[in-house]
Amino acid sequence: MSQINTNVNAMIAQRVLGQQNQALNRSLERLSTGLRINRGSDDPAGLIASENLRSEKVSLGAAIGNAERADQVVNVAEGALQEVNSLLLEAQSLVHQSANDAGLSNEEKEANQEQLDSILQTIDRISASTSFQGTQLLNGTMDFTVSAQHGDVEAMDVFAATLGNSNLDVNVMITQSAQYGAVFMDTSGALSLSATAEDPNPRFSFELQGAGGARLFEFADGISLDDMRDQINNFTDVTGVSATVSGGGLDLRSTSYGSDQFVSVNMISHAGQAGGISFMEDTDNNAVDAATETTFADITNAIRDTGQDVGATINGSTARGQGQELRVNSDVLSLNLRVDDEAAQTLSTFTAATITGGGARFNIGGTVDHTSEVRLGLGSIAARNLGSAATGFLNALGSGNTANLVDGDLGQAQSILDSAIREVSQTRGRLGSFQQNTVRSTINSLGIALENVSAAESAIRDADFAEETANMTRSQILSTAAMNSLVLANRQPQELLSLLG
Repeated sequence: MSQINTNVNAMIAQRVLGQQNQALNRSLERLSTGLRINRGSDDPAGLIASENLRSEKVSLGAAIGNAERADQVVNVAEGALQEVNSLLLEAQSLVHQSANDAGLSNEEKEANQEQLDSILQTIDRISASTSFQGTQLLNGTMDFTVSAQHGDVEAMDVFAATLGNSNLDVNVMITQSAQYGAVFMDTSGALSLSATAEDPNPRFSFELQGAGGARLFEFADGISLDDMRDQINNFTDVTGVSATVSGGGLDLRSTSYGSDQFVSVNMISHAGQAGGISFMEDTDNNAVDAATETTFADITNAIRDTGQDVGATINGSTARGQGQELRVNSDVLSLNLRVDDEAAQTLSTFTAATITGGGARFNIGGTVDHTSEVRLGLGSIAARNLGSAATGFLNALGSGNTANLVDGDLGQAQSILDSAIREVSQTRGRLGSFQQNTVRSTINSLGIALENVSAAESAIRDADFAEETANMTRSQILSTAAMNSLVLANRQPQELLSLLG
């Protein structure tokens, strides 16, 4: 180079020096922040991906916090229910004690009733006071709001539902009728027995068995159907079988519907009585199928008929039937409903009710929509609500009510307590299942997702220190070299002065 005005070599060295300084500064920034991407110019596409992943991380972290909070809420409710369960067991003990009528004075019964009244008041107090940060949990506030309940529905408990922003109709299609265990004993009216020399006082005897137990009945010649009915019904609590006079015989049937109900008649002695035992029509529990009759003389084994559970689909899902009750448990809807006698025996389709809202609402997913929403129904556990429409409710055991311990129906009291204990236990089991299979599984799943999203975000955005350290060292060397080159380039024009001598 022999020009002075334009030092091209110095310009090249200066440009390269600037580039090396930029690379050095970039490496220093990455090493000091620990991030490969500090601004959009570092990696535009990577910045977009990493910010989206950061957003997912925040959502997942919040969802984990929500799920943990839901677990804590359920713990509070379950603890209260555990105490209610203990109180119900204490009440059950008092009922059994009071049933020992001959061994208890009226004063002791009154004392037992005072204890029972105190138990009922405590249950009401627990129902009213159980809360989480001021939100009532067991007084019905967290129950689902149901409207337009169909007349065929006796009771309905909604345990969980996914509503989103709309109401949810509960559509029921009865596909199988509920049936009693039932047989017809045809005697053509009052008994007409045949006396013999060996048996001058014949007896018409048979063993009647149902879901409750068995009882041997013996009837003398000439006894009317009404008297036979009354004697059988005196032991309905023992056998679980009731009798009604129908035509010229007795209709013997279980006291409830369902596959766990049955009627069994084992003939011991017919004493020449004409007639026999028939089953009911398969499709009509109230019509005798005469073609199935077995005469008394031909009965060698017990004649037994088993009941049938109601069958149905609810919102397209197959429901589990038990007697007149239907239960469905899906990702959209979990409920239990009881239909009345007519609906249980009629194949039909109807809308049981419309769920319009309510429930304890938790958002335990990474998004704010109905896919992440879980609604849990927590009904009131006050004494007036524990029990069932079939047996009665717990407040009936209070002083002066129908099932009190002093002069009330202790059989009803026992049935109510059994129903109440079963209801509380089922609620506790449902809450435990929600904790174990929904909340805690969700926490585990979200934790794994958070780890994976964090790893993906780190791979895109975080700096590789080994790589950046190498880049920094390289940039330092090249920057020094460029600086030295610039110095040499600036010296070259000065050397041209030697030509001027």
